[in-house]
Amino acid sequence: MTLPALQNTSVLYRRILSQFPQDISLAFAYGSGVFKQNGTSQGQMGKNMLDFVFAVDDPVTWHTMNLMQNRKHYSVLKFLGPRKISRIQDEHGAGVYYNTLVPVDGRIIKYGVISTDSLIDDLLHWKTMYIAGRLHKPVCVNPCKSIWMIQMRIGRMSYGQRMLSCIQRTPYLLPEGQFVQLMALPRTLQQRITRLVDPPGKNRDVEEILLQVAQDPDCGSVVQQGMSSIVKSSSITQTAKGIATTGLLKSLSYSAKKLQKMWKGWRMKTP
Repeated sequence: MTLPALQNTSVLYRRILSQFPQDISLAFAYGSGVFKQNGTSQGQMGKNMLDFVFAVDDPVTWHTMNLMQNRKHYSVLKFLGPRKISRIQDEHGAGVYYNTLVPVDGRIIKYGVISTDSLIDDLLHWKTMYIAGRLHKPVCVNPCKSIWMIQMRIGRMSYGQRMLSCIQRTPYLLPEGQFVQLMALPRTLQQRITRLVDPPGKNRDVEEILLQVAQDPDCGSVVQQGMSSIVKSSSITQTAKGIATTGLLKSLSYSAKKLQKMWKGWRMKTP
């Protein structure tokens, strides 16, 4: 979901992007450093870390250029070179490589790099629901040459979310109707549902299992469990990878800041 960021944030956003290699197919910013939160002053907002995600067509080339321009952003993994960094990015966690607590243009930022193919795959098939899920929250998106293509995928995912909402909120829907909607869900979610429902060793057909789920009064709950399992596994592996890509000291500092932010949020909600 895209929302207009504060005007001065948009200017800062463009200045920060200018510090990175320019062959980015999609860049978006999110979080409390971009969008004003309830109870947060302009001064407090200016101290919050800015979160970015960059989708790039060729991760090896992009990391090669970024290591030349911004070598200090990387942890000790920079000594492995751009090819190894790209392999770590693609083959582990949610397909994102994060550099965090990076000073740029007077602000502290965190940025994740994901291949354009991995982003599209996540939007279409909900492989990890990590970045795809992030795009369902407020984001500030930059205009780019392939934005129309990305938006089509986002729209398709939104349609899938509406179908899921329909399954969850209409328990009176006939099993035939639920089955049609289950069959239209992304394949990764279908596979997760089959693992939850099908006993080990039975190896039934996906279509047969989804037909069984469609007749279950708790169909929506089963689908939600499948989604939760995707998010949980990708979040755990991405967090583990983050320790290596960020470095131990930065990871500890970042975790401390997150806990401090959670504590402030809890205090604001407490009467």
